[in-house]
Amino acid sequence: MITTRLRKGFRAFSLVEVLAAVSIIGIIAFLAIPNIVAIKQDSERNLAISRAEAVNMAIVSYMQSNGKAAVAPSWSGLDDQQRYTLLIPYLSFAPASLADFIPAGYGITLPTNLEALTKSVLTDLTTETAIAY
Repeated sequence: MITTRLRKGFRAFSLVEVLAAVSIIGIIAFLAIPNIVAIKQDSERNLAISRAEAVNMAIVSYMQSNGKAAVAPSWSGLDDQQRYTLLIPYLSFAPASLADFIPAGYGITLPTNLEALTKSVLTDLTTETAIAY
């Protein structure tokens, strides 16, 4: 008959100690995950706001470069993507599509009239509300 003996001085964690450590880690994760999700949502919202501000600055630069009288009449006949295409040279590292420039879950509507300069409208698509910025 083979018997096994524990060597003297051999230490190990008991099942209760391991369960306690796992449950503490679980509690910390339970408390931290909602905060991480909120931080991610806030950062996406801030990115959308900064991109909308960049579009507004690009509109002003476009008007200053080409003259308000020259660009205002043709601006109103364009859709948002066509207007955005005109603004790409005035934006840093801008993709070719407006949908790629604004983060997912947000939409932007460029002003239709440059005579009375207004800001672009940034919309949260999940709640369909405009974001004041």
